[in-house]
Amino acid sequence: MICALLVAGHWALLESHIKNEVTGLYSHLEGIPKALLPGVGGKKILDFWWEVVNTRQLFSEVYLITNADKYKYYERWATANDFPVENIINDGTTTGETRLGAVADLELLVRSKKFSDDVLVVAGDMLCEDLNFDISEVIKFFKFKKGELAIYYEMEEGEKSETRGIVEVCPCTNRITKFYEKPSPNITQSRLASVVFYCFRAETLPTLGEYLEGHPDVDDRVLGKYLEWLINKDKAPVFGMKLPTGFQLIGNVGLSEYKKWLSHYSAKQHGSAVKSITCCSYARIGIMGNPSDGFYGKTIAMTISNFWADVTIHESKKLVLVPHPLNDPTEFGSLQDLHGISRKEGYLGGLRLLQATCKKFYQYCSQQGIALAKRNFTLKYDTNIPRQVGLAGSSAIVSATLKCLMKFYDLTDDDLQKPLRASFILNVETEELFITAGLQDRVVQVYEGLVYMDFSKELMETRGYGNYLNMDISCAPQFWLAYLGDPSDSGKIHSNVRQRWLNGDSDVVAAMKAFAELTDLAKTAMETRNFPELAELMNKNFELRRSIYTDACLGNGNLRMVELGRKYGSAVKLPGSGGAVIGLCLDPDNLVDLKKTFQESGFVVCDVVPCDPSTSLKK
Repeated sequence: MICALLVAGHWALLESHIKNEVTGLYSHLEGIPKALLPGVGGKKILDFWWEVVNTRQLFSEVYLITNADKYKYYERWATANDFPVENIINDGTTTGETRLGAVADLELLVRSKKFSDDVLVVAGDMLCEDLNFDISEVIKFFKFKKGELAIYYEMEEGEKSETRGIVEVCPCTNRITKFYEKPSPNITQSRLASVVFYCFRAETLPTLGEYLEGHPDVDDRVLGKYLEWLINKDKAPVFGMKLPTGFQLIGNVGLSEYKKWLSHYSAKQHGSAVKSITCCSYARIGIMGNPSDGFYGKTIAMTISNFWADVTIHESKKLVLVPHPLNDPTEFGSLQDLHGISRKEGYLGGLRLLQATCKKFYQYCSQQGIALAKRNFTLKYDTNIPRQVGLAGSSAIVSATLKCLMKFYDLTDDDLQKPLRASFILNVETEELFITAGLQDRVVQVYEGLVYMDFSKELMETRGYGNYLNMDISCAPQFWLAYLGDPSDSGKIHSNVRQRWLNGDSDVVAAMKAFAELTDLAKTAMETRNFPELAELMNKNFELRRSIYTDACLGNGNLRMVELGRKYGSAVKLPGSGGAVIGLCLDPDNLVDLKKTFQESGFVVCDVVPCDPSTSLKK
């Protein structure tokens, strides 16, 4: 593959500002081409790009296309930076009025060197917030898509679309469906800006000549308008790849804009290099519905502030996953100590969850055309969610890890939308770690708060996710939660019900339909604050579950907690896969006695503290 760095611009505005600047602070930059001006950290802008593309394994040759006016500057730069002087292409122009245009400059390179290779084209006078990305990922995505490739980024607030080439990208195929060169604000709602950073296949390069023949005006000979022509005339398939960083082309801008951009990027790069990011995800309780969304049912669930998982990430020289001192033990006091910890905590801690999430995250970004920065990190976690009691502790760690990775690499909600994020978390557990799990826990941990979920068959089969609705958190009454001190007696909740449902067992099919009906009734009861009705529905929900899973599957510990709660007139049901119960006791006096009895019976009991995403401090 060939790389072409374009630096043949003749824009004189910045140069004139430098020349006429009264303080003389910038006089040493007078006459210097824009690509050789200081970039972030004082390094020349072109130096950054040369470091990025100076990869012999990827490019057989790298060319620099400039003009006669600035040729000597680039010749001196080349000799000082181990760049082959014979690879500097001089287009012969000396003024803006005589410029050829970027399309003609690229066509000159192709025609003069007579190569038949794919070409990567970059504007060498383009400021970038973070050039520390892996260029090989760009090339790999280009080869995989088998079409032209355009790099784009998401504009920040304040950037105007009429100063950029704006693209609309299909989220499923990554194909650019529309390209608008500097459109007026009412043309498109897209905030995705294309920059002069393209990959062209060898078989497409002949269209450069075709385009030039039909566009004699030099103002039309910019690469953005050529891409617009390729896409809108359907000359070749053009795909988009996102870089989660900002770009600014030092074209026809003045000194104030140059200083502003330089200061902005320098401040952001400095801040991102030292900051530590901590993200949180909460335990959840299932309030109503079937025990797994795999039955195309409906559920209501709520994240709770009582228990959470924290994950912290910060930049480091090597990528490090830090074992948790309690959950990932490698040292024990004795064999007896090892036996006791393994029996209660299991063999697998949270480290595997971090590693699987990182693997899946890289895989997702590669497939979706998101080029990540080449930045290593240290990742560690902490959690106080009780293990093996069905409060979604594993998915909380995965969810918090994903939040950290997205923030660390500057991914937005548009890059991985909430419904798809829940599916991503589920896939980490089921595909990477073979954990039996359902979608609803991940949905409520992504959306947070009180969430109504409809997993109807039509929705799941057509788009892969259901309808998810955040309910007003004040709709939730005061629940109590109890769980087993020793969760080894939590039963085997899923049993063979899933297989029976797949086989069309009439009892299971009818039960799943009834679970959905109970969920809709519970939603109405909560929204109208009819908590006595909600209590009745909770009891019906448990009895329905008991009828298809049987007492043997539910386990003695779960049944004992239900029995104790009902003894004091409380509604009781399982909030997850087993090991815990939630209850709704409408008599405050009975609630006091209920808690005492649970504690005396060896159970842990507490008031549920709903997690309100609008006020929660732990994010």
